[in-house]
Amino acid sequence: MKLDVIKLDGGKAGSIELSDDVFGHEPRIDILHRVVRWQRNNAQQGTHKVKQRSEVSYSTRKIVRQKGSGGARHGSRKAPIFRGGGVYKGPTPRSHGHELPKKVRKLGLMHALSAKAREGQLVILDAANAEGKTAALAKQVKDLGWKRVLVIDGAEVDAGFAQAARNLDNIDVLPSQGANVYDILKRDTLVLTKAGVEALEARLK
Repeated sequence: MKLDVIKLDGGKAGSIELSDDVFGHEPRIDILHRVVRWQRNNAQQGTHKVKQRSEVSYSTRKIVRQKGSGGARHGSRKAPIFRGGGVYKGPTPRSHGHELPKKVRKLGLMHALSAKAREGQLVILDAANAEGKTAALAKQVKDLGWKRVLVIDGAEVDAGFAQAARNLDNIDVLPSQGANVYDILKRDTLVLTKAGVEALEARLK
């Protein structure tokens, strides 16, 4: 697969040959769904908590005598049947994460990249360099027609570019090692630098 390479000012910077082993897959929704679900479940805090019967604050005195009242034989106000009593089988802190084979994770990332390439939402950038000025970068992004964009650079993100993009809510910037399925699919446009392409192809081959 061959794509044109552009500069931040919109000028052309040649072309690049993308590996079909990484960018040429037929995207499978089931694999993408499995990887996104794995990511989001691992991100859940799981700190939800209710008070159970042993944790609510009430007297332990028996409410009424066992016989003769004509009512039920209740032994405690902490029972779930009473208002303010403990919650029966309510949520407790736990991890929502689950395992996913490395091969499936790797395949999911390749399918996400292939989906962007197939839909024409993949842009190759010569280099993500900026002087650290947010206004200048915002104008360049607007001129290029990018709305919701994820920029993936090489092993390290240019400090000036990261500083300029920091206050722009429509731009996310990641190093190649941070590339993941959820962030790629969440944005309308995926921008890879030439260094990012090399790093991703080396990582996924």
